Amino acid sequence: MDFRYNRHFKAQSGEKGMTKGMHGRGAEDLIVRVPQGTTVRDAETGKVLTDLIENGQEFIVAHGGRGGRGNIRFATPKNPAPEISENGEPGQERELQLELKILADVGLVGFPSVGKSTLLSVITSAKPKIGAYHFTTIVPNLGMVRTQSGESFAVADLPGLIEGASQGVGLGTQFLRHIERTRVILHIIDMSASEGRDPYEDYLAINKELESYNLRLMERPQIIVANKMDMPESQENLEEFKKKLAANYDEFEELPPIFPISGLTKQGLAPLLDATAELLDKTPEFLLYDESDMEEEVYYGFDEEEKPFEIGRDDDATWVLSGEKLMKLFNMTNFDRDESVMKFARQLRGMGVDEALRARGAKDGDLVRIGKFEFEFVD
Repeated sequence: MDFRYNRHFKAQSGEKGMTKGMHGRGAEDLIVRVPQGTTVRDAETGKVLTDLIENGQEFIVAHGGRGGRGNIRFATPKNPAPEISENGEPGQERELQLELKILADVGLVGFPSVGKSTLLSVITSAKPKIGAYHFTTIVPNLGMVRTQSGESFAVADLPGLIEGASQGVGLGTQFLRHIERTRVILHIIDMSASEGRDPYEDYLAINKELESYNLRLMERPQIIVANKMDMPESQENLEEFKKKLAANYDEFEELPPIFPISGLTKQGLAPLLDATAELLDKTPEFLLYDESDMEEEVYYGFDEEEKPFEIGRDDDATWVLSGEKLMKLFNMTNFDRDESVMKFARQLRGMGVDEALRARGAKDGDLVRIGKFEFEFVD
């Protein structure tokens, strides 16, 4: 499903009832297909409705309304063929926000051009675009790793992060959200410092962006991957990196393991992959959303404590009636039939609308508006 060109989805209405008391056919459900890993939020509240991570998983985001009753439902012994019927109840309308967070066990993070895509291409059968320039990778790439001992796991090569990514610099927030489902992070460092940056400062900067975007990301165990060890300055830079890391030991509960590798020559890959598989085995799934993020389960019916209607007044002195229960009755009323209109008037009186208008000062002949429908108040 391409949501760039189609962002509005509307289910069909059910068919009208037929003669001899026959019901109209119900409408087919409208199913909108999304990729695995899609989080569905209410666009207005930001609350999570569901997180679709299983193949075939379904969730109802909007319910259709019940069908209106035909005149046979209002028949009485005195009036076996009443001129009265109901419209169908309107279905729900919602504006949703869909977020795709890829499903992967391991995420590769780091600055642009540190060798993430090269590493993915040599440890999996994935064929990411590789180039000698920044942001060659502009979308996450996935691959499956199989270790020499036969264990397997999914790896995501995430587009390069830069300072300010957590605030959206370089489309950073679009990239960072994909890390949320991972259980282990491989932090790729260009130990050759070929871009002129200090490897340790790179390490701190990326962790700062992860923490700023979502503090929970720092709960994920990291393995530091010292890449490009085939380059002349790399060994010296690695020793300096280890010294700086150890000097700041108090910042860490436990120093993350460091694996020197070369994605180009494939040096050191087997120990790295074995250690990653071992770490995955003892790392549980992380809670992506807590209860405060989730929308509470909704009961679809009238809330007895909710006011059935509200009264306001427009600048032109017209009384305005609103409220969920009142609008539901209004929308289901067939105003083409006099008996339906009379029934609606009785329902309003039964809800206390006439009495409430009178208490607010409504006079005989005042205009009252419900939606686009206007009528005169009769005292």
